[in-house]
Amino acid sequence: MDRRALIAGAAALTLSTPACAAYPPGLPPLKSVSTYPLGVAVRHLHLSDPDWARLAVTNFSQLTAEWEMKMEYMLRDDGSLQFDRADALAAFARTYGMKVHGHTLVWYAQDGLHFQKLKGTPDAFLNAYVAYIQKVTGRYGGIVRGWDVVNEPIWNDGRGLRPCLWREVLGDDYIGLAFEAAHQADPAAVLFLNDYNLELTPAKRTTFLKLCERLLKEGAPLHGIGTQAHISADLNPAAMIVAIRDIASLGLQVHISELDISLRGDRLTNVVKPRLDQLKVFEAVIRAYNDVPARQRYGLTVWSLRDKDSWLNSKRERKGPIADAPVLFDDRGRPKAMAERFVEMVR
Repeated sequence: MDRRALIAGAAALTLSTPACAAYPPGLPPLKSVSTYPLGVAVRHLHLSDPDWARLAVTNFSQLTAEWEMKMEYMLRDDGSLQFDRADALAAFARTYGMKVHGHTLVWYAQDGLHFQKLKGTPDAFLNAYVAYIQKVTGRYGGIVRGWDVVNEPIWNDGRGLRPCLWREVLGDDYIGLAFEAAHQADPAAVLFLNDYNLELTPAKRTTFLKLCERLLKEGAPLHGIGTQAHISADLNPAAMIVAIRDIASLGLQVHISELDISLRGDRLTNVVKPRLDQLKVFEAVIRAYNDVPARQRYGLTVWSLRDKDSWLNSKRERKGPIADAPVLFDDRGRPKAMAERFVEMVR
């Protein structure tokens, strides 16, 4: 990476983005009491929003790109890469002393025209696959702390690996190959396998953990497990506690990587007789993570800063006139009960 360009970008952001100030009184900044890195998802548009920037810098110590480090954005149709928005995020993080978590290198849901054109030539496809992973990972060596190397590889019902272009061309070993390529490009990065519904679907969790065990047995540089924790307010709190315990049992680092707790009716897990208690579910998340050995706690990342920033309230996802309220700060940036409870539980 061009370090001079990154430093210049950081300097520019210093001029346009306010330092942390004007935090609502009565509650300490969340990162000041947390015993592990506390992260938040970010989109490029947030970096120029002074209210977002002030609130994020005050309360969080780590950023995850919600979209602009994914292949869908970074890879052009001709195979060239665009790093402008990821560079801006890295510059922002450096300016304010924040860490960065990389999300994501390989995902079944995104491949791109460049790779589609190569699928009939396996050797060229493999070379391009490794090159993409290494260019992205290598560019942010020393800047990005860890990567979701492969995202959501398991069918939601736990039946096995999902079909995808990567698996079609490279076979089941597309996962191990991705980890090897990332590790070669940045040996210091913490490398994760990341998935969702691990707390909701025990069969999926079992299959996922067996995959982790296989990768470790084969010598893959798998260092951590990311559990997204896109959950709903009717989840049985015990389910989260059991899931985190099972995940931590492999001795790898554990990242609660995309936490939000939905109140939306169409996302409930118990559709027959739902009991909504967002705060109790949140308490279970924190209690379960507190029980993970300290050396395994990579961090907890909330999947948006304010309710209005959440993907659940996007035009594509929102259903009906009532907005969801899945995260720790409301639309105006005021801390909610979950933020207050976090401070109580981690002190």
